[in-house]
Amino acid sequence: MRLALLALLFLMTTPLPGHAVNPDEVLADPALETRAREISKGLRCLVCQNQSIDDSDASLAKDLRVLVRERLTAGDSNEQVIAYVVSRYGDFVLLKPPVNKATLALWLGPFLLIICGLIAIVLFFRRNAKTATTAAAPAPLSDEEEKQLAKLLAESDR
Repeated sequence: MRLALLALLFLMTTPLPGHAVNPDEVLADPALETRAREISKGLRCLVCQNQSIDDSDASLAKDLRVLVRERLTAGDSNEQVIAYVVSRYGDFVLLKPPVNKATLALWLGPFLLIICGLIAIVLFFRRNAKTATTAAAPAPLSDEEEKQLAKLLAESDR
C-alpha cells in the first residue's frame, strides 16, 4: 500500500508535457494537424520567449497557431509557413535561429566564453605554481645571521 501511495505521489509531482492548443484550433485533417504541431514546436512565443507557441497560453501564441493552421489549409508548405511568419516577426520567432551574420554571436558566444574561461584557469594555476615555487625556497642565512641564530638557540636551552 505504501509503495502504491509513493508511486502515485511521484506521478502527481512529475511534470507532464503541456500543450496549449485549444480544441477549437485543432484541424479536422490529422495530417495537417500534425504538420501544424511540428511547425508550432519550432516557433517561439513572442510573449513568453522561452516557450514554443505550441506550449504557450499567451493570446499572441494562439494567434500565431491559428495563422499557421490557416496557411496550411490554404495549401502552403511547411517552409512557406515558416518563411511567412519569419517575414512578419524576424528570425527571433524561431526557437533555432539560422546561422548568419546577425546570429553568429548567439552560436559562437558560449564556445568563446568556455575557451576564455579555460585560458583564465590555466593562467591562474600557472601563475600560482610559479609564485609557490619561488616563495617556497628561502634565501640561505648569512654568516652573521647563523651566529645570531646559534646564540638565540643557546640562550633558549638554558
